[in-house]
Amino acid sequence: MSSEPGRGTLYVISAPSGAGKTSLTHALIARLVKHGVPVAFSVSYTTRAPRPGEKDGVDYHFVDPARFENMIEQGEFLEHASVFGQQYGTGSEATEALLAAGRDVILDIDWQGARQVRERVADAASIFILPPSREELERRLRLRAKDDEAVIAARLRKAADEMAHYAEYDYLVVNDEFERATAALESVFIARRLRREAQLPRLRGILRQLLG
Repeated sequence: MSSEPGRGTLYVISAPSGAGKTSLTHALIARLVKHGVPVAFSVSYTTRAPRPGEKDGVDYHFVDPARFENMIEQGEFLEHASVFGQQYGTGSEATEALLAAGRDVILDIDWQGARQVRERVADAASIFILPPSREELERRLRLRAKDDEAVIAARLRKAADEMAHYAEYDYLVVNDEFERATAALESVFIARRLRREAQLPRLRGILRQLLG
């Protein structure tokens, strides 16, 4: 995948569990759509079982391990990684189709997948979302009321490992206050669409008229 006039931008958004990435991403997409920015959320493939309320093809493409391994062998993933013992991957074909149509695409993936994307997509933009403090991260994990103490402790340890990779990302956003963090994310998308190379395909007519 390469940068071409009129193509969308591929965005990687990563964060430790509990930092609020999912809620922020959904709020971000709603704001971008409201302002006329063509954007899509990439639906990943996973070997884990659906959680209550999740729908196949909407939240994830739920597949068995055998099919996932076959997709790896066939080169069907832009990136894939193992997280908490389950496999996750981004389909190459669907992602390329969205980008070619001029839509920005958001990948909700971890640092392992982000590394793979950077190797394959030179102009991809990456954003890491941080919690305001370790104490706040733990508080948010406990508010979920879904995990026992052992799982929470494991998630906190993994969070520290994930946050150690912050320097590999282009942008850092601290989710201290939800609306402020959402606005910060939106500003990244808007600013990148205002770059000269991104604007030229849209402004050729105006520039031709202005320059006579």
